[in-house]
Amino acid sequence: MKPKQHIDITVPAKFKGLWKPYRYKVFYGGRGSGKTHAIAEYLIIKALESKKRILCTREIQKSIKESVYEVLENKISKLGLDKYFCKTETRITAVNGSEFIFSGLRTNVESIKSMEGVAICWVEEAQSISRNSLDVLLPTIRMPGSEIIFTFNPHKENDAVYQDFIVNTPENALVVKVNYTDNPFFPEVLEQERLNCERKNPDDYAWIWQGELRTISDAQIFKNAFEVREFETPERARFYHGADWGYAEDLTALVRCFIKDGCLYIDKESCGLHVELDDLPKLFDKIETARSAKVYGDSARPDIIKHMQRKRYNVRKADKWPGSIEQGISYIRNFDKVIIHPRCENTIDEFKKYSWKQDKHTNEIDDVPVDKFNHCIDALRYALCKKIKRADSY
Repeated sequence: MKPKQHIDITVPAKFKGLWKPYRYKVFYGGRGSGKTHAIAEYLIIKALESKKRILCTREIQKSIKESVYEVLENKISKLGLDKYFCKTETRITAVNGSEFIFSGLRTNVESIKSMEGVAICWVEEAQSISRNSLDVLLPTIRMPGSEIIFTFNPHKENDAVYQDFIVNTPENALVVKVNYTDNPFFPEVLEQERLNCERKNPDDYAWIWQGELRTISDAQIFKNAFEVREFETPERARFYHGADWGYAEDLTALVRCFIKDGCLYIDKESCGLHVELDDLPKLFDKIETARSAKVYGDSARPDIIKHMQRKRYNVRKADKWPGSIEQGISYIRNFDKVIIHPRCENTIDEFKKYSWKQDKHTNEIDDVPVDKFNHCIDALRYALCKKIKRADSY
């Protein structure tokens, strides 16, 4: 049963090829491009043309809410086609026997491998598809005239779908890069979001809105926030000192910094591995102001702090509170620039390597820092802990 009513849709120019007979149809790019809505309209109309089994999948789908079910449901209603479809908790079926199936790949590989009669497969967020899942999926969709549609925002160049369809495009494949500029229905609310991102997060803008690859450096916490160059330390600089106590294979680090003209300067460090308690004074004395100045040390080791006090160093417990790590990072990033003297080699190395956590399955970047390459950086946060806490109180 085909709908007797006319279905009125406008197909943006970049999606015209969607209606042509290609085995693979790949649409990739940034946010707001209309990829999801264009594919949803296409599948709904194809489902009504003739009886079809349509698989909507992604790498991980723990519940129906994580699928494109709601997008299809809303699009069916918007097109005025509710009377032609029946929606259950897990499937959408059409009056002509067409059905939409929603399933994650990672936890359902075997069931998908044995799935028969799939005419169209839509792989949403395809940048997250693992090599194993992709290798299982492609030969599974084997009906004559069947097609596989991939939509995604590129992430890393070595992602399976990027390698197989962008870098090494197969025959009978349509590959289209589409961005917000190609979407005639791009909403004003997203335009404001786009402008905010362009202004506040230029590092992320090319990936989020322009569909460019996100390199590993995008997880680098202090990317574009620091520079390494020689400078003269002012005679009357107000110094801040911080210490992170090493344990086992961790570095013991003492860092000195000062603030000038909106920039944070790190002019000296003293670091060592396997530093014994009795050797800490020798390490501290490599920075000539460390004995006379206040030094804020990691409060997790009060025994070391007391030891250094007995040695007549003015070492204090650094303030810690829930969220102090993230707030410290934000405080440091808010300087116009962090300028590190070339002699501070360990600090430089950490500023290059200190990164946000990435999901090992999806490669998505989290807002939690990895607990590595952070001993000099932790010492820096301790040095500035009083200023960070005051800034957080506003």
